This record gives sequence, C-alpha cells and structure tokens, in this order.
Amino acid sequence: MNIFKTMILMALLTGLMVALGGAFAGSTGAFIMLLISIGMNFFSYWFSDSIVLKMYDAQEVDEHSAPQIYNLVAKLVKAADLPMPKVYVINSDVPNAFATGRNPDHAAVAVTTGIMNVLDYNEISGVLGHELAHVKHRDILISTIAASMAGVISMIANIAQWGMIFGSNSDDEDNGGGILGTLFTIIIAPIAASLIQLAISRSREYDADKTGGEICGNPLYLASALEKIEHYAQNAQPMQSATPATAHMFIVNPLENAKVTLKSLFSTHPQTSDRIARLREQAHH
Repeated sequence: MNIFKTMILMALLTGLMVALGGAFAGSTGAFIMLLISIGMNFFSYWFSDSIVLKMYDAQEVDEHSAPQIYNLVAKLVKAADLPMPKVYVINSDVPNAFATGRNPDHAAVAVTTGIMNVLDYNEISGVLGHELAHVKHRDILISTIAASMAGVISMIANIAQWGMIFGSNSDDEDNGGGILGTLFTIIIAPIAASLIQLAISRSREYDADKTGGEICGNPLYLASALEKIEHYAQNAQPMQSATPATAHMFIVNPLENAKVTLKSLFSTHPQTSDRIARLREQAHH
C-alpha cells in the first residue's frame, strides 16, 4: 500500500511540475536554473554518502575496531540478501542511526555511540534492519528524485517572484497565466511540492519499519528500539550538528525534543507511536 502511495505522490509531483511549466512557460532563466538544480541534485545523489558522513564526522569501522556492530550488520545483510555496506560510527551520546549511498552496492550504515549504549543487542538489530530496508528499497534514490523535483519547483517559484518584482520583458505568447498563474507559481506550487516530498518520506519510513522487522527476525525489537530512541529525543537536547536538510535520513528525527516538535503534516517522519503500533500488529500476525 505504501509503495502504491509513493507512486501516486511521485506522479503528483510530476503533475505539479507540468502545471507549473504551464503557468511559467517561456522563461530562459527558469530553464537555466532548472538545469542547474538538476545538476546539483545529481551531484548530491552521487556524493551524498561522503558529504553526510563527513558532516557528522563518522568514522568507518571494521570487524577488528568494532566487532559487535560490524558482525551484526554482516549477519543482517545475509538475511536481507544484500551486499555488505560500509559501517560507520558517529561519536554522539544521542541514540540514532541512518543509511546512505546511491544503491545497495555503494551503501553505508552509520550508528551513534549513544545507540550502542542505550539499546540492547536485539534492539540494535531492529534499528539496523530498518536502515538496511532503506538500502534494499532504494529509498535514497526515491528521496533524491523527490527532493530534486521539489527543489526545481521552489527554484522556479523564486525566479517568478523576482520577475514579478522587477518586471518581465518577455513577449512569449505562452508566458504567463495571469494573476492566478503567478500566485500558483510563487505560493501554492512550492508549498504543495514540499508537502508531497514530506509525505513520500513518511511513506518510506513505514515500509522500512515493516521490512526492517522482517530482516531482524522480530518486529518487536524495532518497536522497543523506537520507543527508547523517541523517549530520549523527547527528553534530551537535539543531536549536535544535525541539520533540517539531513533530518529525514535518521531513524528518528534528531532535531525533535519536548519543546520543539513538528506537526505531522510538516514532519519527515510519521508519529513514532503509530510506527510502534504497526510493528506490534505486525508481530502478532
């Protein structure tokens, strides 16, 4: 169901771009910025793993430097029928984890030192199962495409805004859809694109939870892990160096705490309580 929902949302993003093109056609500047935006997102896709890992000062480990976590990943990739990813550890007391890389053959899994201190072996296997599910589903590709499309829409909206402020000398017959087309371009389209992108992210989290529960062998392992991580996130300081641009990558939003929470509509993650409820239901079937 979530896969079908993702396809519908991606189709909506595509349709939004087509509609936006109709409202803002004939602009050479928009076309140039479109190419630049796509180029930037392709760069992000190919090099996202190294950029994010450096951002969090993640250190690569192996079976000698971190045998427990490395061997657990090796065990889980066999269950998931995946190639062995690179394994990284981030020096942070905040329990969290994420996966990155452009495809299963070029993937990396990173965990914080905090997650190894807070969770037990089974719970860590649930978290790693979730991250390997993202790799298996190629969610990084999906999220990059969605971000690229949303970025293009926002870029064109910015161009339209400045064009309205300074005026346009274009005489293209197809350029412009009146005041309604301008309002759609500047206000409605970028907001709609952002909401669709966030909805895609939430759908992928549900699917990763389900497959992660299967990979680790017991959905309750992941449910228990999410409960502990969420409790920590709600009652402690947000993860240092975490940014809104990378928050969607983590298993639980690293910027969330008791005082700063995002409404579900504008959140990169589903409500943790809903995720736990689904995992518990999965365990009973």
